Amino acid sequence: MAISLQKGQKVDLTKSNPGLSKILVGLGWDTNKYDGGSAFDLDSSVFLLDANGKAVSDKDFIFYGNLSHPSGSVVHQGDNLTGEGEGDDEQVIIDLNIVPQEIQKIAFTVTIYDYETRQQNFGQVSNAFIRIADNYNQELIRYDLCEDFSIETAIVVAELYRNNGEWKFAAIGSGFSGGLGALCANFGLNAG
Repeated sequence: MAISLQKGQKVDLTKSNPGLSKILVGLGWDTNKYDGGSAFDLDSSVFLLDANGKAVSDKDFIFYGNLSHPSGSVVHQGDNLTGEGEGDDEQVIIDLNIVPQEIQKIAFTVTIYDYETRQQNFGQVSNAFIRIADNYNQELIRYDLCEDFSIETAIVVAELYRNNGEWKFAAIGSGFSGGLGALCANFGLNAG
C-alpha cells in the first residue's frame, strides 16, 4: 500500500525499499470546466540540482524539449497535450543508481503552457498529484495536492533528495507566478 503524504512531509524512499533503483514518477491533473475558449496544456518538468539547489547547466533541465539527461538517469516519457483520461498525465523514469553524484536533488514541477495568452492559472486545475512507483508499477508514495492555488502558473510539486547515501521524497506543493521562466530563474537557469 502506498504512503500518502501531505504538503511538507518527507519520507524515505530507498531505505524502506532496499534494492530499489528504477522508479516511475507519474504526475496527473484535471482541469476545471470554464469558458475561457482555450484548451489547457500542462507540462511536467524535472530539474536536477546540485547541493546549492541550482541546475549546473541546461542539460539538467528535463522537459518536452529535452526528454533525457545525458547520464540517462532521468527520462521524460513525453508531453501530453490534453491531460484527458484517468491516471498519470505525464511520466518520468528515473534510475537512481546512475544519477550523477553531484546531483543532490531532483525537483518535479508542473507549468501551464502559454498561460498569459490563454489567461489560465492553477486555480482552474484540480486533482493534481504525483506518485512514485517501482519497476512493477506498484505505487510506493503518493502526494495529492490539496492546496487551493489561485493565481500561480507554476508549481514545484515534490523533490527527491539524497540523505546519508539514501534517497528521500519531500512533498513540496509550492506555487510560483511567472510560469516556467520563474522556475528556471529559481533553479539558476536562463529561460530565454
